[in-house]
Amino acid sequence: MASFRQNAAASAPAKNMLWGGRFTGGLDPLMITYNASLRFDRVFYAQDIRGSIAWARANHHVGILTAAEFASIEQGLTQVSQEWASNTFAIQPDIDEDIHTANERRLGELIGKDVAGKLHTGRSRNDQVATDMRLWLRDRLDEIAAHLVELVKVVAGRAELEIEHVMPGYTHLQRAQPIRWSHWLLSYGFPFASDLERLREVRKRVNRCPLGCGALAGNPFGVDRDAIARELEFDGLMPNSLAAVADRDFVVETLQWASMLGLHLSRWAEDLIVYSSAEFGFVRLSDAYSTGSSLMPQKKNPDALELVRGKSGRLFGAMAGLMMSVKGIPSTYNKDLQESVEPMLDVITTVSDSIQIATGVLSTLSIQPENMMKSLTPDMLATDLSEYLVRKGVPFRETHHISGQVVALAEKEGIAMDSLSFDQLTGVDHRFEKDVMSVFDYQKSAETRAVRGGTSKSAVQEQIRSLKETLSN
Repeated sequence: MASFRQNAAASAPAKNMLWGGRFTGGLDPLMITYNASLRFDRVFYAQDIRGSIAWARANHHVGILTAAEFASIEQGLTQVSQEWASNTFAIQPDIDEDIHTANERRLGELIGKDVAGKLHTGRSRNDQVATDMRLWLRDRLDEIAAHLVELVKVVAGRAELEIEHVMPGYTHLQRAQPIRWSHWLLSYGFPFASDLERLREVRKRVNRCPLGCGALAGNPFGVDRDAIARELEFDGLMPNSLAAVADRDFVVETLQWASMLGLHLSRWAEDLIVYSSAEFGFVRLSDAYSTGSSLMPQKKNPDALELVRGKSGRLFGAMAGLMMSVKGIPSTYNKDLQESVEPMLDVITTVSDSIQIATGVLSTLSIQPENMMKSLTPDMLATDLSEYLVRKGVPFRETHHISGQVVALAEKEGIAMDSLSFDQLTGVDHRFEKDVMSVFDYQKSAETRAVRGGTSKSAVQEQIRSLKETLSN
């Protein structure tokens, strides 16, 4: 039965492709587009050329290339890199299906096909693309780590500068106990620091060299893989050639890491969105990270934070999508693995931008301590009232019940707890003494939480020191 698309097929000869010698028929034009990756993997041009020079040097050392041939290839590839950098590289769509074939095709035009044709000896696009991706990703992770360091520095800096201010702490989004604004900042600073620690661990597994593994079985010419790895500044080798060309764990793990960071950024953004609302008014966002309404002139929308929150879903989706793409493929290399490149590129851009936006938002927002203070209410000191009686020797389970009765009495009387008279308090329990009114002090409440990790000044200052230390590790 004739193919529905047979008239469209065979218009593009496969022989033009670097792999086309075995094929006599043509390619469906849609298949050319469907298969091609140059539109996105062109970002690897510098890494591809760097890896190719290292590969040519390795082939020179084992006698595949003469000194003159290696020099010609190195000079030609340097020129190709300059063309990409200056945006003068002329792509040939019918031939340049990916960055590897594009670079080799252009190299042949510059130095001649006979010498350029020796470059790929013993190498496959399978180990080549894995090398390119690892080199590119390693550099991007270093950049992201630097952005994350800056975010953590801003957290620590503001926490140190604004340690005096007390605000409500929340559980279930209900006012719970007084805490320091700095304590809230640090509650996200430490997860961000953990993200930085995890990122550094991910980088170690990214920075392993697959070059020299060939299509799947290894290299027959005795190239020195260790020397190649040293030249490309890898920390070590992928030790098994089958695993090396099949492995995209380094991309999956990066996307998993990005999803965790996205989770933290999203929750942080949500808090600030709430805190910037008129109902809270704890912070005011800079105009640089806000937008207005097309209809309501009074609006100042926290769009930067909403985008940070929204893009976290994009990160989760990329991770899940890639895991589904790779979970069922057989060993070793399969073209499904091409689907690892685009989500990697998108996630790296999204994460990098989100961290920088978060840093900008946090470094430029202004706090409104007076609104934080207005939001504190005496009932938030009910636990302190219970703890007061604990210090008088009353069992906590009993003090919790007594404090609850005081809360109920204040609600019944329609007044704040600190407006109850001493007689009313002793009417609830005779063990209250005249000093009980000292409980109703928000700063004092915060200062009593002096245990490590608490919200007292000393505890917060210790946390700031600890957070700063993570940046130097």
